[in-house]
Amino acid sequence: MLFGTLFTITNLSLILVRRTYHPPLLRKPIAMLFHGPAVCFLWLLLFLLDPLLFNPTTIILHSANPLIWILVTIGGKASTEFVVKGTHKEVPQELIDELKAICQDNMTLDYDERFYHGKPQNSFHKAVNIPDVVVFPRSQEEVSQIVKSCNKHKVPIVPYGGATSIEGHTLSPNGGVCIDMTLMKRVKALHIRDMDVVVEPGIGWMELNEYLEPYGLFFPLDPGPGATIGGMCATRCSGSLAVRYGTMRDNVISLKVVLANGDIVKTASRARKSAAGYDLTRLMIGSEGTLGVVTEVTLRLQKIPEHSVVAMCNFPTIKDAADVAIDTMMSGIQVSRVELLDEVQVRAINIANGKNLPEVPTLMFEFIGTEAYSHEQTQIVQRIVSEHNGSDFVFAEDPEAKKELWKIRKEALWACFAMEPNFEAMISDVCVPLSNLAELISRSKQELDASSLVCTVIAHAGDGNFHTVILFDPNEEEHRREAERLNQFMVYTALSMEGTCTGEHGVGTGKMKYLEKELGIEALQMMKQIKTALDPNNIMNPGKLIPPHVCF
Repeated sequence: MLFGTLFTITNLSLILVRRTYHPPLLRKPIAMLFHGPAVCFLWLLLFLLDPLLFNPTTIILHSANPLIWILVTIGGKASTEFVVKGTHKEVPQELIDELKAICQDNMTLDYDERFYHGKPQNSFHKAVNIPDVVVFPRSQEEVSQIVKSCNKHKVPIVPYGGATSIEGHTLSPNGGVCIDMTLMKRVKALHIRDMDVVVEPGIGWMELNEYLEPYGLFFPLDPGPGATIGGMCATRCSGSLAVRYGTMRDNVISLKVVLANGDIVKTASRARKSAAGYDLTRLMIGSEGTLGVVTEVTLRLQKIPEHSVVAMCNFPTIKDAADVAIDTMMSGIQVSRVELLDEVQVRAINIANGKNLPEVPTLMFEFIGTEAYSHEQTQIVQRIVSEHNGSDFVFAEDPEAKKELWKIRKEALWACFAMEPNFEAMISDVCVPLSNLAELISRSKQELDASSLVCTVIAHAGDGNFHTVILFDPNEEEHRREAERLNQFMVYTALSMEGTCTGEHGVGTGKMKYLEKELGIEALQMMKQIKTALDPNNIMNPGKLIPPHVCF
């Protein structure tokens, strides 16, 4: 009763501030007057009653909607619950009829299909609702018509690709229309002499590279198997090759995007560089479907390397391994991959694949170029490894042997589940300036090793990005709290080192709570202004990326 009264008083104060007009210069001081004392008093009282739950990094507020409790964390306000809340209104029959006219048989109202599209395949995140309709457009024109109809009826849209994202990007917490882009997977044009390709968004990066291989070309980003080019644009992803070739931001030349009103926008020409106007391509890369639906992508390609060498070595501590990665990059060697696995991850690989690898921190490298240059790089790195207590330096040049070594890294996530088959994975994605990587991993490992949960470390050590796979049972409250605590510790530590909460996985619903601390409220307000200008009805993947408390 006491809690309810306190929350109601706080809530009414906040509603009064929100709904009463004040001159712009007075809004912030007035909000602080009402908001600050009430929140501080409430938090102090709750902390005295339960110091574990209401610790100094969290504050509980009652939302403007009396049915929803929102966990407010330092750095932003967003739900950390694994079931994402939302509102739902019935999709009008008129819209369903319009979609049928556009898509013909390429749409479904089937519950099982809608449920499948409402739950990401590799994520513990869930939502209270699932899409009401799933459509499968076959052309850019169909996407434009679908979006235009949804905007007319103010029905939410969620673009959908390979469903490999892990931060809840494809959830439909408000129901609406899921636009599955996987039928749009043509290669529209290949320009060999320009080393670029024009594709539809539904093609997977692995499919694309199979198509390109006979031409001696490849697309150099390698996220999780199953990822599609459209989804990779949406999350601004990268992968193990980013240390050499950059992220999606660096490898997309131009886009075509359907905006919320149905307009089709071309963001740039096919020229390798341009100073013509705002960089709309980079605006859309990483926008996670909140500004538009990508319908065509022009990608920068690379020549398949003449020769490559894959090397692997072991270390007594994870700091030694991280220091070698840093020193390798400082040496000026143009490595194409530098991947780090901790001893727990190696143990998972042994259990999953019946291997007998030494269960110690391990680094994996790939060197590319001519045969002579690859060998020279290998020898330089071998010397660096020996200076940092490294051992068991082995390398492979045979194609099958190289494939077998990289299989260890590519299947790392699935190997983790061999240790806890019935658990889910919370995967961190922090990234820091390279010089801070060793300290970040060392401090994180102390927390991870002391935890009751099984946690593994996998790092793209060449660019300061590392992941922790935290295995937990989402049905166990203690597990959920501990997983969230570990994730939060790593994020706050990374932010204190001028890093980011997400190096390549994107924001979705899972990382929104950290954005204000990382970027500041002014940057978020600017994002909100852009979002509102391009999508005034807020139909484009609502509830993602921009924290709900941000206004302007």
